[in-house]
Amino acid sequence: MTKEYDLVVIGSGPGGYVAAIRAGQLGLKTAVIDKRKRMGGTCLNVGCVPSKTLLHATELYHKMQTEAQRLGVECSKLKFNLPQALKNQQDVIEGLGNGIQGLMKKNKVDAIEGKATLTGPNTIDVNGQSIQAKNILLATGSQPIAGPFGEFDEKVVLSSTGALSLPKIPKRMVVVGAGVIGLEMASVYSRIGTDVVIVELMNEVLPGQDKDVCKTVQQLLKKQGMTVQLGTKVQLKSKSAKGVKIALEKNGKVTDLDADVILVSIGRSPYTEGLGLETVGVKMTERGQVLVDDHYRSSVSNIYAIGDIVDGPMLAHRASEEGVAVVEALAGKSPHVNHLAIPGVVYTWPEVASVGLTEQECKERGLDCKIGKFFFKGNSRARCTGDDSGFVKVIGESKTDRIVGMHIVGANAGDLIHEGVLAIEKKMTLAELGAACHAHPTYAEAVKEAALAAHGEAIHA
Repeated sequence: MTKEYDLVVIGSGPGGYVAAIRAGQLGLKTAVIDKRKRMGGTCLNVGCVPSKTLLHATELYHKMQTEAQRLGVECSKLKFNLPQALKNQQDVIEGLGNGIQGLMKKNKVDAIEGKATLTGPNTIDVNGQSIQAKNILLATGSQPIAGPFGEFDEKVVLSSTGALSLPKIPKRMVVVGAGVIGLEMASVYSRIGTDVVIVELMNEVLPGQDKDVCKTVQQLLKKQGMTVQLGTKVQLKSKSAKGVKIALEKNGKVTDLDADVILVSIGRSPYTEGLGLETVGVKMTERGQVLVDDHYRSSVSNIYAIGDIVDGPMLAHRASEEGVAVVEALAGKSPHVNHLAIPGVVYTWPEVASVGLTEQECKERGLDCKIGKFFFKGNSRARCTGDDSGFVKVIGESKTDRIVGMHIVGANAGDLIHEGVLAIEKKMTLAELGAACHAHPTYAEAVKEAALAAHGEAIHA
């Protein structure tokens, strides 16, 4: 007997499973299909969550090595146990995965394991079974690009997936790409003794971020012992079970380099293989993304797409917001997604977080802006903990004083950035943010001071 649903979601990552839960809350008969046994998609299984567990573990280890003595904490025989760190990583993944399964049951969402293929605008084949759906939501995510490096063997030529499960600590790692994933994985292994060389084709780390952020992060990476080579091309000359031989080219000069492993983090591509989109007439962009309108509707009126398979930043929380918007629209509500107010975080230490426009984007748009900047060295809490690197930068439109961007390099930047998110979402001004009381001593005071600085009124600068 063919099962029928109001909504079938294909993909159970943060976009898919959140949309499915919201659909269940709104009374829609819903199913979510995923090829993995454990729900949660790339983010939970081989992405955001496992990387953050390793980042936390290695950060703690590094701090004990570098700061314990200053703080009066004596440590002897300090050792990083990689197998135990990986076990903890797996425990976290399983716990969160079980939580998602429980939420599916709570909200009466059918979770189906299998490969989904569209056979019509309202029909899906899963494991040889046909499913009927009034509406279909595609949330299948993305996969890492190997590019000129061939295929990932996940032994010596690594994607982020392989980098999260190496059986032993490599002596030397070359990281190709100084974007978010590259810098996070570089940080993990640098902290536990790996000689890390970061190679980036562009002339800055974190290309696309505010220039002040790029400059500061590059300095911090070098201070932490990583080698950063910018404006440099990489060629994989050979590989064996023992490692790789690569050639680095900059300004016409070629340098050979040996490494145990090479991590390729040059981007990700939409994962739409085998979905049967061409069968039902879903139009695609030249970059392999699903073409959608402002309501995430594809060229087939009842088929929607969100997250990494449509144009925009590949962020888990962005996919979640879009998924909820699709579902709420189907239920007759008036959803809202403000893409200018979607933050991004890089979980290096210190963290990097941004929301809204950069200073450069303001100039490109001809927007006259005022800027406030406050360094954490002037923040009491940061001095207490020793995490006093970095700054908060707030950008406001000169004419209206309205906040249009915030950029932070510093401790807990990923949490602090949400003041900027709320400010942009609610159209707050620099004066309003600067007037809000912030508890003392907290890192958050740096946000207030930056807003005050835009008017020349910072207290501790």
